[in-house]
Amino acid sequence: MDPSSEVILDTPFFRIYSDRRADRLIGNSTVPPGFDAATGVTSKDVIDGDAGVYVRLHLPDMAPWSDDSQKLPVLVYFHGGGFVTGSAASPMYHVFLNSLAARTGLLVVSVNYRLAPEHPLPAGYEDSFRALKWVVSGSGDPWLSQHGDLGRVFLAGDSAGGNIVHNVAMMARLEGEGSDVASRIERAALLHAAFGGREPIGGETPEVVALTEKLWRAVCPEATNGADDPRMNPLATGAPSLRNLPCKRVLVCAAEADFLRPRCRAYYEALAASGWGGAVEWLESKGEEHTFFLGKPGCGEAVALMDRLVAFFSVH
Repeated sequence: MDPSSEVILDTPFFRIYSDRRADRLIGNSTVPPGFDAATGVTSKDVIDGDAGVYVRLHLPDMAPWSDDSQKLPVLVYFHGGGFVTGSAASPMYHVFLNSLAARTGLLVVSVNYRLAPEHPLPAGYEDSFRALKWVVSGSGDPWLSQHGDLGRVFLAGDSAGGNIVHNVAMMARLEGEGSDVASRIERAALLHAAFGGREPIGGETPEVVALTEKLWRAVCPEATNGADDPRMNPLATGAPSLRNLPCKRVLVCAAEADFLRPRCRAYYEALAASGWGGAVEWLESKGEEHTFFLGKPGCGEAVALMDRLVAFFSVH
């Protein structure tokens, strides 16, 4: 067998080979932007020609939310998919974010970062942070400059995207005194965030730990300490203190039957105990599995999760 074609990670969602190729078994379908009659939300894609990265903007009907003097807070969203699959144009994210924009009155910016393994991390983090800075600048698109309140920026993401929320927020803090990106981030929601570590924590199985380690080494080959890299394990020794998280409110969401629940709970408890000056909230969806709300948006727990997000991000 050609060693370059050896499978180094095989999951139900994607397969990664030793030559940094991937077979993506889900997350490949896309829908175009445009007007959504069901929600009144209009979307469009804005492409960064230099990097080939784009964002999808979701603009709700302005009438219920603002007058000529009022603008909409901006939510920057990072999709999930194990850093390997999915996109801002995925049907499930398009539908989810149209609904969220319509119900919250937020201008949503969904980031289509480059995917591993072809573009190993930190490429996805760098793209996501670049998108956040692009949003804050307000100069990249008329929707942002005309309709966005760029002093009120929120972050959210699910699974790998929840991991990106944490890391982008920390990147904003660590950028230094010369940047005002960190000061713009007001709230953050981590939905079933993909964190890990080299040793099991309470409720976590050795199989999940082993899978996380293999995934992290495949998507971030520069990491020297495996899944205890602070980007994957924010509670690892030497990781930046959670007390430096640059926002005022954080919502950590998990699902009762999710294999990532123990890590999400540990993150929530560590943030609450860190001396951070903000308010952290916990929401657990009973009986449900990882990112269930994307595939079953009409089920009771998904409706409850959406209601909680609406309440959390409601500023009008």
